[in-house]
Amino acid sequence: MEYQSYSIRQLLDLVSNGSIRIPAFQRGFVWDMDRVAYLMDSIYKRYPFGSLLFWRTKSKLATERKLGAFDLPNPKEDYPIDYVLDGQQRLTSIFSVFQTELNPTQENDWTGIYFDLDAEEDAQESQFYALRDEEVIAGKHFSLSVLFDSVKYRDATEKFTKEQIRRLDTLQEKFKEVSIPAQILKTEDRAIVAIVFERVNRLGMKLDTLQLLSAWTWNEDFDLLEKFRNLKEELEEFGFSEVGEDCDLILRCTAAILKNQTTPESLLELSGQEIRAAFPKVRNGIFGAIDFMRKQLKITTLKNLPYPSLIIPLSAFFAEPDGKEVSYNFKVNNQLNKWFWRSCFTNRYSIQTRKFIISDIKEVIKLKNGEDSSFGEIECEIDKDFFINNRFRFDNINTKTFVLLLANNDPKSFISGQDIDLDKVLQKYNRTEFHHIYPKAYLKSKFEDSFINCLANFCFLNSSENKKISAKKPSEYVKMMPKGKSLEYILDSALCPSNTFEDNFNAFINERVELLFAFAKKLIQDENIEQLTLF
Repeated sequence: MEYQSYSIRQLLDLVSNGSIRIPAFQRGFVWDMDRVAYLMDSIYKRYPFGSLLFWRTKSKLATERKLGAFDLPNPKEDYPIDYVLDGQQRLTSIFSVFQTELNPTQENDWTGIYFDLDAEEDAQESQFYALRDEEVIAGKHFSLSVLFDSVKYRDATEKFTKEQIRRLDTLQEKFKEVSIPAQILKTEDRAIVAIVFERVNRLGMKLDTLQLLSAWTWNEDFDLLEKFRNLKEELEEFGFSEVGEDCDLILRCTAAILKNQTTPESLLELSGQEIRAAFPKVRNGIFGAIDFMRKQLKITTLKNLPYPSLIIPLSAFFAEPDGKEVSYNFKVNNQLNKWFWRSCFTNRYSIQTRKFIISDIKEVIKLKNGEDSSFGEIECEIDKDFFINNRFRFDNINTKTFVLLLANNDPKSFISGQDIDLDKVLQKYNRTEFHHIYPKAYLKSKFEDSFINCLANFCFLNSSENKKISAKKPSEYVKMMPKGKSLEYILDSALCPSNTFEDNFNAFINERVELLFAFAKKLIQDENIEQLTLF
C-alpha cells in the first residue's frame, strides 16, 4: 500500500484525463447537495474529511460507472488506472463543484455551491450553501465553480468590493492549498480488491460480486447480468424462480462447478474469457440439479429444500458443456439419493456448512468420474422421536424433510383417493394443503398442543377436503372415504396404519411412527434393510 497526497487541481486533471475512474461494482452518487456544501465547509476550515482509496491497475475494466453525471474519457494508453474503492462520494462532489471542462451527460439535480460573503466565520455553522439560480443574491453569494479557472475567477470577482475580493482570494488560496490524502492499492489480484472494498466501505455495503464479475467478464457478446436475468426467466418455468433471484446461490453453484469452491469470491481468480466460455456448463449444471430434484426427490420449488445449499454439490455433478450429458448408473443414482436424505435427516448443512459443501463437491466429482467416493456415506441414525418431538411448522428444517418424505410415497388424497398434485401442493406450501389426521379440535381437551401438532399427526390433504373433515373424529370422517382395498391404498400411500380410524390417538401415533420410521430408513438406504429405488 502506498500513500500519496493530491491537490484539488491534480484530482481535477486526473479525473478529466481518464486516469481516475469509478468501477462498475461501486454504487452511484447518492449525496444530497447540502452534504456537498458541508464537505466544502470542512475543506475550507481544514477539518478532517477522510482520505481516498485507489486501486491502481494496468487493466481497464470493461464496465464502469459514470462519475456523478459525467462520462469520463478513455485513459491514455499504457497509463496506470486508479479505480476508486473508497471516497467516491467525496471525489465526485469535489470534481462536480470545481471542474469546468466536462459537461454533464444526463439530467441531474445538481445545484451550484456558493460561499456566503455575509456569513461570519463560525466554527460550527457552514458558510457554504447549495443554491438554485433564482436563490443566488448578487454581491452576497460567490460560486465555487470558478476557483480553479483563473480567467473565470478574474471575471467573477470584478463586481465585488476590494474587501470582498481579498476575502475571496483567501478562499481560493485555501482550496488551492488543500492536500487530500490517498492510499493506493497496487495489485492485479481481484480477490484482494474484493476483500479490501468490503472492509473499507464506510456504510458496511457488501461487495456485489455479481457486479464485480460482470465488470471482469463483459464484452459486446456477453453480459453476465443479462445471462443471469435470462437464467431466472428459464427457471421460472420449472417453479424455481427463487434460484434465479438468489444471485449468491447461483454464484456459489458457479464456484462449485468452476473452482470446486463455495465462495463467489473464488471466481475472481478466473479470467473473463474463462467465465464466458464456461457459462453453458454452469447453466446445465444448475438445470441438471433441478431436474434431478424434481424427478427423483419430488422437490418442486426452492422453498421445499431443507437447505438451499443442497443444490450446490448436485450442480457440480450435473455440470457439462452443451451437447454433453452426465451418464450414471443405478448405483450412482442411489448414492445421490442417499446423500440427500442423510444430509436432511442429520441437519448436515446447519453447521460448518462451507466445510461440508467443499467435501461434498470433492466426493461428488469423484463419483461422477467413476472413482472411489465416500459421497453419501454420512453417519445417520434416525430416532423414532423425530416424528413425535418435532412440531409441524413450515419454516422448520425437519418439517420440510418430513413433507418430502411423505411426497416420496406417492400420497393419495384422503377422501377422493386421487393422486396428490405435488407440483401444485408443494409450490403453494401452505397449511391448507396439510391435515391433522386426528383433528386438533377433537383432541384439544385431551392432549397438549405440542403432541397434537407433532409430525406424525399430519398428512397431505387438499383444502376443500380439509374443510369437509373439519373437526370430525376419524371414525366419523372415514364414512366419507372409499371402502375396502381403495381405503387400504389411501392409508398405505399416506403411511398410516390400519388403526387410524379407531379414535385412539396414542395407539395411532405409535403405529404410524413405526411406518414413518421404516420408510425413512429406506430413504437413507440403511444397510440392514432392502434399498428403495426412487424411480
